[in-house]
Amino acid sequence: MGSGTELADAHPSQQWTGERLDAAAAVLALLADRTRLALMERLGRGEADVTTLTEATGAPRPSVSQHLAKLRLAGLVTTRKEGRRVVYALRHGHLRRLVDEALNVADHQLGALPPHD
Repeated sequence: MGSGTELADAHPSQQWTGERLDAAAAVLALLADRTRLALMERLGRGEADVTTLTEATGAPRPSVSQHLAKLRLAGLVTTRKEGRRVVYALRHGHLRRLVDEALNVADHQLGALPPHD
């Protein structure tokens, strides 16, 4: 057995592997819903209010509001007030890139495109 400092001296990604995997799995689970994925894709193109997001997804407004609440509670989207409107945005660019890459994988599967790096 080690001196106990090995964990403290380990790279943060090694220390938090379980926590990182849990957090990543939680994000991916949230994105595994078609409506939430569509919301995130639209927000990846810029801020939007509920009306815009409802039009973009084609989902009923109450459903969009519920999905946005889940995304906000999970810390994936932020909100700000603009008069009476609430405007939503992605919390950070990693989420946009994650959604973009997931959709790129779908494009390759649906279009039978060759794999690449």
